[in-house]
Amino acid sequence: MSGSGGWWRRKSTPAKVETYTRWSFHFFALIELVSVSLPLFGALSLWLALSLALLVAVHSVACAVTAARALDWTLGSREQPVHMLWMLGALTAAVAVAAIVVAEHGPGGDDVDTAAGSVFAVVLIFGAGTSALGVRSRRRMYSVVTGFAVGAGIVSFAGRPTPTAVISVLVVFLGGGFLAFTSAFSVWLLNAVYELDEARETRARLAVAEERLRFGRDLHDVMGRNLAVIALKSELAVQLARRGRPEAEEQMVEVQRIAQESQREVRDVVRGYREADLGIELTGAQGVLEAAGIACVFAPAGGTAGLPSAVQSALGWVVREATTNVLRHGDAGRCAVDVRVGDEHVVLTVENDGVVAAPGPGGSGLAGLRERLAAVDGTLEAGPVGDGMFRVVASVPLRVSEVTA
Repeated sequence: MSGSGGWWRRKSTPAKVETYTRWSFHFFALIELVSVSLPLFGALSLWLALSLALLVAVHSVACAVTAARALDWTLGSREQPVHMLWMLGALTAAVAVAAIVVAEHGPGGDDVDTAAGSVFAVVLIFGAGTSALGVRSRRRMYSVVTGFAVGAGIVSFAGRPTPTAVISVLVVFLGGGFLAFTSAFSVWLLNAVYELDEARETRARLAVAEERLRFGRDLHDVMGRNLAVIALKSELAVQLARRGRPEAEEQMVEVQRIAQESQREVRDVVRGYREADLGIELTGAQGVLEAAGIACVFAPAGGTAGLPSAVQSALGWVVREATTNVLRHGDAGRCAVDVRVGDEHVVLTVENDGVVAAPGPGGSGLAGLRERLAAVDGTLEAGPVGDGMFRVVASVPLRVSEVTA
């Protein structure tokens, strides 16, 4: 039992919806078989009931196979199953005609007419609803349902009174239309789930790309002017050196000074990027997760303002890595982040559900976090807790004397 549950939990949300949709269509085929086969054995002789039940079973299997292939086609993994659609239509017509023949020329009685009429109507309804999956536009879907209803009317008018034939047409049209609408809506919902999942991944990638662009702009603003000055003064020093002018040495000293200043500014940029404020990291992580459709319960960002810069830097990296893991590993629907400042330690807890593949203890991300926390005498605990939950707990010692007012 736990193995089957784990198989389901390892699936992403779109994969779960796809599995549910596929098995719904298979369940429709089972409903068709059970709903019309059982009444046959109470109304017909054994061999005749077995014959019709066998035809209905073959039709149910054909509906299930056609629905599966049509669903693959709508998802883009298979060509349109044209041959299967034509085969299903021919098989539906054959079973419907067999049911009418049994009703007209088989044993007499109302039970026989009712059982055969049920077979006639049900196979046409399920045939129309399943065939509608194999077409793209609504106009063609309406045409398929109307064609099955007209076919039902033609067969019914050949051997039954006009009111009964009209009722058969209406039943097939309404039942087939409802099943076709249900099938089309299920496929539309599945495609929408896949598109939303792709949009969520795209937004996460755009957030990362935007952060890289910001860092690139900051680095360009710092280095662009200095590098241009270094290039200009170096060229001037070369020209002065070729002429034997003593000012060349002064220009090279100036180049050295600007280069050292550039190194310092680059370190400041990188330090500002790598030692970000914990409150900013919490706010940014919450925005990214909510953009990905994950419900967030975050600690107030303002409560971290008085922490030492080293503590904020280490815990900020924990927030970044944990957020990345939530987006990358699993299918989370909820994420909770809590920061507790004690007398001696600061404890950051990140917990999320929907774990599909939890990062192992040897992962480079968690290993890097342990190294960063070790630099400030901190610890990191990460692992699954409960059913489909994953928790990251980072603890960093807090020196009260370093806390600002």
